Amino acid sequence: MPNRIKLSYFALLFSFINLVLYQYPFYTFVWGNIDVQSLNGILLLVSLTIAALFLNALVFYIGLYLLGFIGKWLLVLFFNFNAIAVYFINTYGVIIDRTMIGNILNTNYEESSSFLSFGLLVYIILLGVLPSILIFKFEVIRVKLKKFLLQVFLTLIFLLSIAFVNAPNWLWIDKNSKTLGGLVMPWSYVVNITRYYNHENNKNETQILLPDATLKDNKKSVAVLVIGESARSSNFSLYGYEKNTNPLLSKIENVHHYNAESCATYTRAGVKCILDYKNTNKLYEILPNYLFRNDVEVIWKTTNWGEPTVRIQNFQNKENLRKIYKGERDVYDEVLLNGLREEIQASDKNKILIVLHTSTSHGPTYYKKYPEEFNTFTPVCTSVELANCTQEELINAYDNTILYTDYILATLIEELKQLEGYNSSMIYISDHGESLGESNLYMHGIPASIAPKEQLEIPFIVWLSDDSKQLKENQEHSQHNVFHSVLDFLAIDSPVYDANMSIYKK
Repeated sequence: MPNRIKLSYFALLFSFINLVLYQYPFYTFVWGNIDVQSLNGILLLVSLTIAALFLNALVFYIGLYLLGFIGKWLLVLFFNFNAIAVYFINTYGVIIDRTMIGNILNTNYEESSSFLSFGLLVYIILLGVLPSILIFKFEVIRVKLKKFLLQVFLTLIFLLSIAFVNAPNWLWIDKNSKTLGGLVMPWSYVVNITRYYNHENNKNETQILLPDATLKDNKKSVAVLVIGESARSSNFSLYGYEKNTNPLLSKIENVHHYNAESCATYTRAGVKCILDYKNTNKLYEILPNYLFRNDVEVIWKTTNWGEPTVRIQNFQNKENLRKIYKGERDVYDEVLLNGLREEIQASDKNKILIVLHTSTSHGPTYYKKYPEEFNTFTPVCTSVELANCTQEELINAYDNTILYTDYILATLIEELKQLEGYNSSMIYISDHGESLGESNLYMHGIPASIAPKEQLEIPFIVWLSDDSKQLKENQEHSQHNVFHSVLDFLAIDSPVYDANMSIYKK
């Protein structure tokens, strides 16, 4: 027999449970960013606690009054989603903001399933399922409309009073609002899911076409753009890393590397930046679509996901590639190279762009991203709960993915060298970087405005065939240099082309 309880008490009780079970990351951030020994710091901490308790209680109260039994099931969803969110915050140091929501909603089964672990199951059972069972142990006694409205009004007045008392702290709250909003449960994901879809709906439904382009000459040229995944430049020996993670590229002539930063810390936005002609939130025609529309042969091969809509004829995803090129290593990114030279030679076009979208360094299962013979740096982390590994194990596993990337790029260059009669160039650039335990952060997805350098500093590596163009000497580039550099190398005249953004000399 369920215990009978007034609606207001029920809302307060489960608001308190919500506070105790799910707000640890929120309070960890607040505690670390205020002076808890000062009167103002104590006032802020107490006020935030009271505000969180009564604000959640108010929302629960209204929801339960209006929805009745359905409101209980919404609480069940909240508690289980809270448990999952807190697990990822505690385990990987992420913030559940609009960026992270976009990252989550644009993942696929293979990536999401790699996060399954015993620890996640424990969080769901202890922080999700068990509190959810408690919800149905109570029978809620409804109140009359007049009393309901009065209690809502008085609670709002009380909350406004709390806000007024904390006027001296408004600036601090505003300064940290993005982080605070990404840590408070359940509103971090509820609000940011709404923000994400609102942002998506405000985008142009169709891409804005760029002005038509023309080909300057008929010289056979092939540009290969390799989009890396979660590769940070600091772990490439080409950039001075103490481990030899680039034993092959370092021996190849005409390989150059440049400093670069990503404009975002998650795949979808990072890839869009690489393919856009300028930094914009608008949905302009991306590089492969633009070139395909203007009579360039475009081939896209991917073992990844998250790219903007690609409108070309020859698009090959992971499933297509594995069906065509069956073998022991078709689960790894070198499947992108199979048959590539033959496809180039079979083309009847003189200008060819090839995009290879890899997934080599995406966590948390770094150790599964490369064949056994590339397990050079040991011991390696084999847990999806990265904090359970030593940083040495984690970095070793990650470094092996860079070593494998080195092999893929070197193999690609050798393939391009075999092409007769073509000017060829390869550009390798990552969508974003990766945190490997620095400052207790893992993987990526922290908002770019506050992201650490590990998630922003990316490799930008270029190779040129002997008889093709020369490179400029400047060492700083961005992801937006790619669009203009490809146009330049393929000798494509376009009103949007910016010679200053090309990495090649005239």
